[in-house]
Amino acid sequence: MSKNDHALLVQEPLHPVEGLLSDGRSITYYDDGPGHDRSAPDTRGLAPSVSGAQLRFDPLTRQPVLVAAHRQVRTTGSAAGDCPLCPSRPGRPTEIPADDYHVAVFGNRFSSLGGAVGGRTEVVCFSSDHERPVAELPAGRLATIGRAWADRTARLSLLPEVESVFVFENRGADVGATLAHPHGQIYAYPYLPPTQAAVLDSAREHRARTGGCLLCSVVEREAAGPRVVAGTDRFTAYVPEAARWPYEVHIAPRRCAGDLAALADDERDELMVLYGDVLRRFDRLFDDPTPYMACWHQAPVRHRDVLDHFYGQVFTIRRAADKLKFLASSESGAGAFINDVAPEAAAQRLREAARPLSARPGR
Repeated sequence: MSKNDHALLVQEPLHPVEGLLSDGRSITYYDDGPGHDRSAPDTRGLAPSVSGAQLRFDPLTRQPVLVAAHRQVRTTGSAAGDCPLCPSRPGRPTEIPADDYHVAVFGNRFSSLGGAVGGRTEVVCFSSDHERPVAELPAGRLATIGRAWADRTARLSLLPEVESVFVFENRGADVGATLAHPHGQIYAYPYLPPTQAAVLDSAREHRARTGGCLLCSVVEREAAGPRVVAGTDRFTAYVPEAARWPYEVHIAPRRCAGDLAALADDERDELMVLYGDVLRRFDRLFDDPTPYMACWHQAPVRHRDVLDHFYGQVFTIRRAADKLKFLASSESGAGAFINDVAPEAAAQRLREAARPLSARPGR
């Protein structure tokens, strides 16, 4: 998809309501439908938000590293009573000026990007309900989240310095979530992150050798194999053959689509229903909510001729009810992953997780 294609998508009637926070950051509300008042102003009188991030490069690995020391003072661990992502109340203004919202997107006050580095980071709040995780949201709200992700992807891809738009969610303190409120983030990088750069190289080699799309071949092979977890007519959820994490699922379209903005509305709604299904399966693996990371690996903005197929990735570092997968020396130092759970066994457990808890063996 070209930047002109993205511009056309931005003009769709998505019913977003845009505003500014008191320090100049933008905020956009995406509602499940029209007719909601989101005009309340931010009364906090914050000083302008300035990013002090630096971009450095490791000469040995030739990989970029962001240094963002100013983020040491960011807000952490807020309960519902003082959460900065809950709606504002009289006498307690928050990052969300409105007294209610469905989905809200705003610039991160403690951004890892921006300033001299370029790029942008945004926070995406999935619900005004502090206690309701994404897995328990109705299909209509999941569709709104997908619409917001697609619109932000399209808009951020238009920025001249942006090379890659990365959408993600961390859920649970075990995976580093600093706020309990259901939310995610979007990083618009001014460079290609190492994982995406590696996938691009693989896709380039595959296209030169076969003339086809690497992800298309992977999805076709996995869709016919033993690691499928769930699927729809247009999307497949599977455990990858060389999964690095104890429980890891990739969700991919069966056709080439460069990013979430490249999907038609009905396709994206179908994807979000499957995404909710996968999250619920993760939550049924253990007796308490499973900590997870959910990442959307979208095609690079300027390399769609080589890589034009996105995929989602959901994984947990929990390998058993009372055990976490720590990145030990092999993983952290050498980059050599060792998985404690066979991908085929993980896929079987995740397939079984569709059943009611009482129907599963061992409960």
